[in-house]
Amino acid sequence: MERYLTEMIMDDLKKKMVFVGGPRQVGKTTLSLDILSRHLGVIANEDHPAYMNWDDVNDRDRLLEGRLPSNQSLIVLDEIHKYPGWRNLLKGLYDKNKSSRMFLVTGSARLDYYRRGGDSLQGRYHYYRLHPLSLVELGPKLNANMDQLLEFGGFPEPFFASSIQEWKRWQRERNSRVYRDDLVTLEHVSEVSKIEHLGALLRKRVGSVLSINSLREELSCSHETAERWVSILENLYVCYRIPPYGTDSIKAIKKEKKLYLWDWSLVESKGHRLENLVASNLLKFCHFLEDTQGDDYELRFLRDREKREVDFVVMKNAKPLFAVEVKSGDQSLSAHIPYFAARLPIPVFYQVHLGSRDEEYTNYRTRILPLQTFCKEILSI
Repeated sequence: MERYLTEMIMDDLKKKMVFVGGPRQVGKTTLSLDILSRHLGVIANEDHPAYMNWDDVNDRDRLLEGRLPSNQSLIVLDEIHKYPGWRNLLKGLYDKNKSSRMFLVTGSARLDYYRRGGDSLQGRYHYYRLHPLSLVELGPKLNANMDQLLEFGGFPEPFFASSIQEWKRWQRERNSRVYRDDLVTLEHVSEVSKIEHLGALLRKRVGSVLSINSLREELSCSHETAERWVSILENLYVCYRIPPYGTDSIKAIKKEKKLYLWDWSLVESKGHRLENLVASNLLKFCHFLEDTQGDDYELRFLRDREKREVDFVVMKNAKPLFAVEVKSGDQSLSAHIPYFAARLPIPVFYQVHLGSRDEEYTNYRTRILPLQTFCKEILSI
């Protein structure tokens, strides 16, 4: 299937390099080979000379020697960020060949993070974040896709296999690559088993305000170390945290962040798994608009010190666009929405659910609607 970023990337390749970051096995290589095939007009696979993978010894030697495949106007560079000096290497390749070649760079980590340290590539690339499959991307069969997404997650291989056995095998193999390959290669850490244990602990904290102090106690490490390890897992696209939104007028919490996973199929609680799926759909919406339009988008949550809460607030250029509350059933309106609607300048509130109810509460700028309808009408990208 064609991924949602294909056309934008192909257009941007005519102007600059394009970086595509995202979780391991989210489909970056498939996407890059599809773009290469469209560019060439023939089907290209991993054996095509224009596709160069840093993990391949021969490709690695050619890149270090500055030898690019001849007669190829589009070069795909996969996992090159694993080389400590990749920024300067890529800068030299691009500056020497930019008039005759295009470069598509992909990596299983946050390339915006691993490019830091005096960014020698500034102004030479556009950056995209590739997300797992979502309701909007999968198209019209929303009800069937919802059940499948909730159970198997949005990563293409287990989603399309739709088999518990294949899901378990895929999880085992992917965890090994993330913790035993990416983690060691990119971060040079020695506490691999503890960070892997941290990953397991985070699964039980999805949808909750994450206490670093609690993690510190369970992992028997310092507060700074626990925070660093969580940040590492964020950079490797294992998890992400969202900050709070609010003002002093409602005594909102200001520092604590809520935690979610890129692979929500790992969340045991069905209610938290649904909340994580919605969070990931909203984050994908924010990242897409940010990466393609240039505005600043943020995903936040709303909670005060009396523990009144609305699950999510989507921000554009530091101003709220809308808020979202997640319910598993088409229940009555959450009491927290009218409270916050009377006190905060949020234009519209949505309460989404898995039922069929679709109703508006104009006094509270609120609409209760099915999640599938919300994705189709509001998050369509």
